[in-house]
Parts: sequence; structure tokens; C-alpha cells
Amino acid sequence: MLLPILLLSAAGFTVLTTEFIIVGLLPAIARDLEVSVSQAGLLVTLFAFTVAALGPFLTAYFARFERKRLFISILLMFAFANTVAALAPNIWVMAFARLLPALGLPVFWALASETAVGIVGPEYAGRAIAKIGFGIVCATVFGIPVGTLISNAWGWRSAFAILAAVALAKALLLWVYLPAVKGVKDGITLRSQFVLLHSPLMIGHIALSVLVFSGMFTAYTYLADILERLAGFDGTLVGWCLMGFGAVGLIGNSLGGRMVDRHPLIASMVFCAFMIGGMVALVPSIHSTLGLAATMAVWGITQAALFLVSHVRLMKAAPQAPAFAASLNISGGNLGIGLGALFGGHVIDSYGLGSLGFAGAGFILVSIMLALLLMTMKPRVASA
Repeated sequence: MLLPILLLSAAGFTVLTTEFIIVGLLPAIARDLEVSVSQAGLLVTLFAFTVAALGPFLTAYFARFERKRLFISILLMFAFANTVAALAPNIWVMAFARLLPALGLPVFWALASETAVGIVGPEYAGRAIAKIGFGIVCATVFGIPVGTLISNAWGWRSAFAILAAVALAKALLLWVYLPAVKGVKDGITLRSQFVLLHSPLMIGHIALSVLVFSGMFTAYTYLADILERLAGFDGTLVGWCLMGFGAVGLIGNSLGGRMVDRHPLIASMVFCAFMIGGMVALVPSIHSTLGLAATMAVWGITQAALFLVSHVRLMKAAPQAPAFAASLNISGGNLGIGLGALFGGHVIDSYGLGSLGFAGAGFILVSIMLALLLMTMKPRVASA
């Protein structure tokens, strides 16, 4: 039972690295394609908004397909898209290369999560998804920073080329080792899944994910730029800082998996509260080695935890359709990522990099208030 989860976790590493690797490469991409950093940040927005707009529909449709073939097809598409990105001559081709994987990410992540929960049972959903989520944490621990280090050594195009090769290798591993897994039962229709959206509580949970991810990515999208321009670090040191940021996320992934099984909304509020402290303290402590390390550690732990907590929170809110609920979180989260990147670019242009932490913390504060409100609401899902 463990091997399929580990295989999906490894594939998830590649899928999530494809989405977030661009965070560490934005300054280099902007210079090479002759656009501003805030304009390059629109590539993050494009990816995220595509996931947000189409994720639930694509997941609901592809949920009926046999999982092994579906997952392999998604990884092959990622390999092709990353190859296009490595060869992109301008921002428009780069935008196309970012659009393709955005179509596959929500389908993979939602259905891989459902598959993991189906293996261990809903009572251990947090722990099962924590194992899948380990691939996400590894994407931030190794994928993003190693991509930054590769970019600094051989150019940002090399990072995408290597990622394309890794996606191809993961597709081969799934083909050899992943057992065939059937799709959802025939009785689960598109209509029965979309009826979840009739629940005010579900809408509130989706809105909470939007707010949390908006806050995180208002600042995180431009973290490499903050470290370069405000801390004065070179590309190599930025890569190591991002690796440290992701490494402490292993702690957050473990804590989040345990806390969310007890009380999802309380877990959300606790991690959000600590994230505010890390975000606000980042720039004031940026010239202190210990201070910068401490604030980035707090931020990194809470960010990894909230990825997992948000995902499981939606799945637990709709146990009758966990994959579709997961896709709603992915959609809401990516809407937040896109809004955060867009808003963060506006903050940079209007107020400077130093204001990003405070802007992001504002979103997180509102999310805490929304979580408090959701705790007073009773579940009520309309019938199909």
C-alpha cells in the first residue's frame, strides 16, 4: 500500500516543482526576456488563474478515467511543456509553456490525493496526504532552490530542460510500477459533485483558501528578488536560502498533517497567526543573519503546513466527493496565488519590495477572521 503513495509523491514533486520553480528564476527570466520582474510575475498569475478557472471542471471530468494512464499522460505533458519553456525565445512562448502544465496540475493533485485517502481511509486522510505532500515539500526543499542554483550556474533554461527530463523519467516509473487504479464509480456524476457549491460552508472554505494563498504569494512570489535586492545576496546564496526555507517546511508538513486531523480550522488559524509574524519581521531583520534565519524558518514552516492544512480541510468538509473538494481547494488556492502575484507586483511598483510582507500579512489576518466565522457555521450541503 505504501509504494503507490510514494510513487505519487515522487510524481507530485515534479508537478509542483514545475509550478513553483519559476519563483526562484523570475529575476533571470525577466533579464533574459527583457521584461520587468513584475511583468515576469504575470507568468505566475497565468498559471494560477488557469488552474483556478478550469481545475474543478477538468478534475470532475477526468475523475472517471483510469488513474495510471491519466497520471502518465499528465507527466508526459509536463515534460513537453518544460521543454518548450527551456527553448522559449520570448515572453509569449514562455506564457504558452506555462499554460499547458496548468491544465494538468489540478487533475493530478486532486486525484492523487483521493487515491491516497482511498488507500488508508478517511480517518487518516491528513497523514496520507502528508505523504503525498512530502513531494510538495521536496519541491520547495530541493526543486525550487536547486533550480535557482542551476540557473545561476548554467542559465534558467537549463533548469527547465532538466525538469523536462525528470518528468519523463517519473512517467516511466509510473508506467512500470504503479498498479492500475479505476476511476470513480459511475454513480458519481458531474452534477452530484458540483452540488457541493450550493453549500455556504463550502463556499466559505474555498474563500479561506483564496485568502491564505493570496497572502502567502503576495510576498513569496518575489522572495528571490527580495533576497537579491534588499539583502544583497547573489544567485547562489539565494538558492541556498530558498533551500533552507523549504527544508524547514518538512517540520510544517508533519505538524500540519497531525493538527489538521484534529481540527482543520483551528490548525489554519494557528499557522496563519505565526505566518503573520514571519512575514512582517522579514524585511526588518534582513541584515541580521540570525534574525533573517529565524523569520524565514517561521514563514517556511507555516507555509508548508498551510498547503497541507488547506487541502485536507476542504476534503474533510466534503467526504462524499473528496477529489472534487480537493480540486476546489486547488482552484481557490491558485486563484489566491495568481491574485497574490498580481497584487505583489503592484505593491512593488507602488511602494517597493519592503512593503510586500505587510501586504501579505493583511490577507492572512483576514483569513483568520474568516476561519473564526466558519467555526460558527453548521454543515449544510444541498442534495442533488
